[in-house]
Amino acid sequence: MLKEERQQYIINQINIHNKVLSTDLSAQLNVSEDTIRRDLNELAELGKIVKVYGGALSKSFHYPFSGKEVYNKDGKKEIARKAAKLIEDGMVLLIGGGTTMIELARIFPENLHCTIFTISPLVALELVEHPNMSVNLLAGQLGGNSHIVTGSQVISQLSEIKADLCFLGTNGISLTHGITDSDWEVVQVKKAMIKSASKTAILSISEKLDSVQKMQICNLNNINCLITDADESHENVKRYAKKITVL
Repeated sequence: MLKEERQQYIINQINIHNKVLSTDLSAQLNVSEDTIRRDLNELAELGKIVKVYGGALSKSFHYPFSGKEVYNKDGKKEIARKAAKLIEDGMVLLIGGGTTMIELARIFPENLHCTIFTISPLVALELVEHPNMSVNLLAGQLGGNSHIVTGSQVISQLSEIKADLCFLGTNGISLTHGITDSDWEVVQVKKAMIKSASKTAILSISEKLDSVQKMQICNLNNINCLITDADESHENVKRYAKKITVL
């Protein structure tokens, strides 16, 4: 594989999953980690990605308010629109982090009365001036890469919450491995969020379907709904619809 092809693959993976690990890219591309590091450094110097320790982030994930940089922004807006239809007046909601969650927070109807608990300061900032919303940002260690709070303090607070519905993004989703991620602390928090909610909806662009990360959060039977940007005629959507409700 030529360097240009390899670097384009890296950019695609970063855009789809928001972040990548050098070790994973090395295995996927069958090249050394030194080669991957050189590629990441070059791409960062060109302003196409954000280099971090052990891997890289998409620019939209690191700078989420620069709207023009958000990957598949139209798809994420469509997912947000579908997700908003699940919200009912008076609900207690748990909301995760990521660019799709920010899009969801931006379209909450003004006449909606809800209590929100979120692990994302960026989501909280979008909702805080909503006239009929009680917004609660859970306290914990703020991750510079993930932009969400994690740690035992967050998990303890989540154990005291009984939410009606939890909205979560995902770094990986597959029929066989369920919901997965590459960050141990994020995995633990997402597990606690699912446990604290009566129902959980996973929000994911269709390009993430059939992708697997190293750590499992839960099986698909622990999830009530998958919300994606593809329509029901999409072959992947048809396969997932046999096992889980898909919007």
